[in-house]
Amino acid sequence: MKILLTGSTGYIGRRLLPYLVDAGHSVVCPVRDVRRFDFEDFSDDFLKHVEVIECDFLDQKSLEKLPKDIDAAYYLIHSLNSNSKKFSTMESDSAANFVQYINDSKTTQVIYLGGIVNDDELSEHLKSRHHVEDILAKSQAPLTVLRAGIIIGSGGASFEIIRDLVEKLPVMIAPKWLNSKCQPIGIANVMDYLMGVLANDKALNKIFDIGGKDILTYKQMLLQFAEVRGLKRWILTVPVLTIRLSSLWLYLVTSTSYRLARNLVDSMKNEVIAKDDSIKEAVDIELYSYKEALERTFQKIDQKQIISSWKDSFASPAFNETFLTQIEAPKYGCFKDVRRYSFERKAEEVVENIWKIGGERGWYYGNWLWEIRGILDKFVGGVGLRRGRRNPDDLKGGDALDFWRVLEADKPNKRLLLFAEMKLPGDAWLEFKIKPDDDKNCLIQTATFRPLGLWGRLYWYLVFPFHGFIFKNMAKNLISFKETNSPPGRS
Repeated sequence: MKILLTGSTGYIGRRLLPYLVDAGHSVVCPVRDVRRFDFEDFSDDFLKHVEVIECDFLDQKSLEKLPKDIDAAYYLIHSLNSNSKKFSTMESDSAANFVQYINDSKTTQVIYLGGIVNDDELSEHLKSRHHVEDILAKSQAPLTVLRAGIIIGSGGASFEIIRDLVEKLPVMIAPKWLNSKCQPIGIANVMDYLMGVLANDKALNKIFDIGGKDILTYKQMLLQFAEVRGLKRWILTVPVLTIRLSSLWLYLVTSTSYRLARNLVDSMKNEVIAKDDSIKEAVDIELYSYKEALERTFQKIDQKQIISSWKDSFASPAFNETFLTQIEAPKYGCFKDVRRYSFERKAEEVVENIWKIGGERGWYYGNWLWEIRGILDKFVGGVGLRRGRRNPDDLKGGDALDFWRVLEADKPNKRLLLFAEMKLPGDAWLEFKIKPDDDKNCLIQTATFRPLGLWGRLYWYLVFPFHGFIFKNMAKNLISFKETNSPPGRS
């Protein structure tokens, strides 16, 4: 079959793609920027079955590039982590444009992954997902809807937030919504269902709730997570935390953005439990319990097999226009801090150090200063340092890296370019590259700052004294650090 897979660079779509190709399907992947697609992660034989087309479902005209001979289509586009306050309008417009495309194609099935709807009064997030479902139902192709609640998997927003809370806070004072019930489902079971309903006559024009084995409160989920990790945790629920305060609390103590925290907390008012098990009539699979899903997830993490992450979505509005279009940092109207150091060590060893920067390893010098900067960023509404990185060893364009975004990760040419997503009175880039230098090699580390107005210029001069020792020692430690050393940047 020829399958259209929207959201192929997102958390669910990125994982579904290999399932579809392994099943023998040809897959068309519409993406907003073709450079975000992970070509390097797939073999040439795999890519023979994949067609990547650059278009945007918010731009109806760009959809003319898509083929019309599609047999089935997955709709996996959503804006839960969008910083835009108009995310529901964006979701509606995108869905309407998708339907118009589907009606002009030969598609015989549309598959949508939405959210479980149990209550009449829904959060803005669930209301928007339900509205998208209504729009998709207007297409000429039969619609199959899978409604899920909390999805448990490595790199998933819910999993990472739960992990942050449990592993960092021995005692939690939490809002009363922690007593709401949900039915978490493992990411492997979600894949089973998404594949199982494809070209399945029993699934056409049907709406299914999907969930795992267990019905739990959010509090029970946190405590069972602690059990799996061998931790003892205490949780006190109080009625006085408003949605705004709860969102702010979640934002400050986890790696989530405020927008995502607000959407998640708002959704916790609603119980998300599968109303029935009618999905078994169409797709009967072995479900994992919550603990089993957690254990499988940690196996993937231990094996460094995190395929996708919610953090891959953009946190900076600037990326609407500039993401991956600035493979070079700007040269004019900017302040720069350039460090050049020659070295005799193998260039590939220093490249490995560069590629492992951030996350658990840190920034090779003054990690406590970076952490303070991350805390300050959180207090002014930024992303902070807690996002970490998708993989401890690998980087690719589009990755989140603490409060940076990877613009280019060109390992063969020994060049890494980062763009700052922290709150700044301007734009900032950080570049590492290695060039031959006679019979040696030279590390060139460049921090570029393009100020916005007078405050931007004042900011640069205020932080400039810190650059003198932070950037200098970071560059030197990138060259000298070896795996047998103590963790870098603890000085």
